[in-house]
Amino acid sequence: QVQLVESGGGLVQPGGSLRLSCAASTSISSIYAMGWYRQAPGKQRELVATITNTQTTTYADSAKDRFTISRDDARNTVYLQMNSLKPEDTAVYYCNGHRPRTLFVGARDYWGQGTQVTVSS
Repeated sequence: QVQLVESGGGLVQPGGSLRLSCAASTSISSIYAMGWYRQAPGKQRELVATITNTQTTTYADSAKDRFTISRDDARNTVYLQMNSLKPEDTAVYYCNGHRPRTLFVGARDYWGQGTQVTVSS
């Protein structure tokens, strides 16, 4: 099992910035994709950003041009730099690791416990 631990959440003013960190218990280079998802109360969990082990990134429309996902394989850590934060960004942010299915093993997803991000004045 892969353990993922998020940190860096908190309360921030609109327009402010936060950097979330996700520390993994194993080499993230062995995981096809790492990502960040978020879930607000009463809403479905949604994709924020992903980054593959070849550094290919994707972003939700709501996150592009404001958020940046990056990875530091030497530290087994994935980051989400969030700038120009809006109240609509308020949610619990979850780190995700994804391994596609192979011939012998089914697809696997690993999740952290989440870190709360609150954007409010």
